[in-house]
Parts: sequence; structure tokens; C-alpha cells
Amino acid sequence: MNFHVVTLFPEVVGAYCNASILGRAQKNKKLKVKTYQLRDFVTNKWGKADERPYGGGPGMVLQAEPIIKAVESIQKSISKRGLRRKTKIIITAVGGKQLTNAYAKNLAKRYKDVIIVCGRYEGLDARVKKVLKARGFLVDEVSTGPYILTGGEVPALAIIDATARQIYGVLGKFESLEEGRVASSDVYTRPEILIYHNKKYAVPKILLSGHHANIDKLRSKKRSNPH
Repeated sequence: MNFHVVTLFPEVVGAYCNASILGRAQKNKKLKVKTYQLRDFVTNKWGKADERPYGGGPGMVLQAEPIIKAVESIQKSISKRGLRRKTKIIITAVGGKQLTNAYAKNLAKRYKDVIIVCGRYEGLDARVKKVLKARGFLVDEVSTGPYILTGGEVPALAIIDATARQIYGVLGKFESLEEGRVASSDVYTRPEILIYHNKKYAVPKILLSGHHANIDKLRSKKRSNPH
């Protein structure tokens, strides 16, 4: 699976995706993450990709044309590979649909290529979505939560991470998927007794008993009532 990320800060995306599980997955050719500098698609000599919003208001807005050109350029390179599956375009946006495991699983199942456009400042020109849809692209606006961030790079990483976990072979074991394993919100590891400031903190005895039915019952209870 291939992720194409259009951003003003490709180094942010690269630093995360080239490390740990995602870095290993790329080395093993389970997925590929490629970044594109949005400024490379502007037509002015200053490399400026944003302008003040019409109608007034605070901040700056990403211009439509560079984003559209970036997406079309990426799609052109994808088409050269002879791929028949359609590409999904994702725009990170505060008012977009909520990112869920179900959404990530659908991406991994249905699409070979996903282009993620990272919003910035006050957002991007609303005509981006209109033009891309008119050009036949499948476009979603996606949010990672009811909060506002300074840019779309963090949401883009969340989308990539959540989707990558759904690709067979990226994780060591299928049981590592949260929706498929039986772990609770409380997990423990060595040592059996943690001594901190002269106070002892022990692992629940049930987890040491080897009685799997009772262990599953405890974990189920914790999942339904984590507090």
C-alpha cells in the first residue's frame, strides 16, 4: 500500500514513518510512504502557497491551485504504473468524518494508493474539494478528533499508522490489533512486585494463576469498566 502525503513539512512525516514499526514495514515492502513538498507546485517565484482569506478573518489559507496540481501529478505517476484500483484522496480537516479503526480497515482493504493533503493555518481553499470531485477523484475530509491542531501532519500520521496496522504482516502478530486481542486497559510486565518509594505494587494474582478463563474474565471486566 502506498501513502502519498502533500505537506509543507515533509520532514515531520518522514521522521515518524521511517522509524519503529512503520519504518520496518517500509523496509519489508509492506507499505510505502512518500512525501511531496507543496511549495514545489506553486507558480510564484517566492514559493508562497498561502494567502489571506476572502471576507476577512484571522490567519492564512492554503491556495487551491498548488494542491490540485500536486494531487493530479501524483495520480499521473500512479497511472503510469498501470494500476486499476482507484485512489482515495484524504484532506485533513477539523469538520471531517471521524477517523476510526473501521475507516482505516476499509482504506487498507479497498485502496492501493492514498493521497493525504495536510491542511495548515486556517485550512485550505474550499474549491480544492470541488475541483477534485469534478475531476473524478474520490475525496474524503477526515478528522482525528474534536480539537484543533496547528497543521494536518499529525492527523496524517494517525491515518497512516491506523491503516498500516490493518495490513497483513505489518504487525508481528494479528493479536496486536486492539479490536482483535483480549488485553484490557490495564496491562503488566516484569517485575512481579514493583517497589517505589518503599511501597510495593504487585501484579494482580489472577494474572499469575495460569487460569485463562479467570484472566479473560478480569480483562473483560476492565474493558467494560476501565476506571
